[in-house]
Amino acid sequence: MSGLLLDPWFYAAAIPAVILVGLSKGGFGGAVGFVGVPLMALAMPPVQAAAILLPILCLMDIVSVWTWWGVYDRKMLADMMPGAVIGIGLGWLTAALVTAEMVRLIVGAVAIIFVLRWVYLQMRHGANHSAEPNRAAAAFWGTVAGFTSFVAHVGGPPFQVYALPIRLDPKVLSGTAAIFFAATNALKLVPYFALGQFDTTNLTASAVLLPLAPLSTLAGAWLVRRMRPELFYPFTYATVAVVAVKLLWDGIAGLL
Repeated sequence: MSGLLLDPWFYAAAIPAVILVGLSKGGFGGAVGFVGVPLMALAMPPVQAAAILLPILCLMDIVSVWTWWGVYDRKMLADMMPGAVIGIGLGWLTAALVTAEMVRLIVGAVAIIFVLRWVYLQMRHGANHSAEPNRAAAAFWGTVAGFTSFVAHVGGPPFQVYALPIRLDPKVLSGTAAIFFAATNALKLVPYFALGQFDTTNLTASAVLLPLAPLSTLAGAWLVRRMRPELFYPFTYATVAVVAVKLLWDGIAGLL
C-alpha cells in the first residue's frame, strides 16, 4: 500500500471533498463542487488531486445521468458541447503553460461579476427575469467551461454563467449539467492518460474513494427534487458567489 493511503490527512481531506463534489453532481449546491481539488490539495499536490478525482467524477457522472435520465435541455447541450470540446483541446495544448492558480483567478473574477449582474437584474426586473438562449454565448461559455474543467476541474461556474440566467426548471438544469459534464469528463480521460497522470498510486486512491461517489450524488439529486425554483436559484447563485470569492483568494494567493 502506498504512503498516501496510509496518511490519515489524505482521508481527512479527500472524504469531505468527494462528498461535496457528489452533492454538486447530483444538482445540489451549484458550483460548490469546485472545492474537490483545493480540499484534496491540502494533503497532496494539486495535479495529483485532480488525477485522483477524475475517475471518481466519471462514476458520479454516470450516476447523475442515470438519476436525471430524460430530463435535459437538448438545445443548450447542442449549443455548448462543441465549445467544450474545443476548450478541452486548448487545455491539453497549454497544459504546460497555464497553472491552476491562473484559472482560478480568471474564473473567480468572471463568476463574481456574473453574480453582481444577477443581483442588479433582480433589483431592476424582479425575481422572475430570465435570459433568452444565445448560440454564440453558449459556444463561448462552453469553450471556457471545457478549458477550466480540464485544467482544474472548475467547469461549473462558466457553465452556470450561461445556463442559470435562462432559468430552466431546476430538474432540467440538473439533467443538462449532468450530461454536459459527463461528456467533458469522459473526453478528459484521454489527455490525462497521455500526460501520465493515471499511475498505480493515483488509481488505487481513486478506487478507495469510489464508494462515496454514488451515495453523495444520489443525495444531491434527492435534495434538488424537493427544492422549489424560488429557493433553488437564490441558493445556487449564493453558492456561486462563495465559490467566486474562494477562487479569487486561491488564485491571488497562488500567484503571489
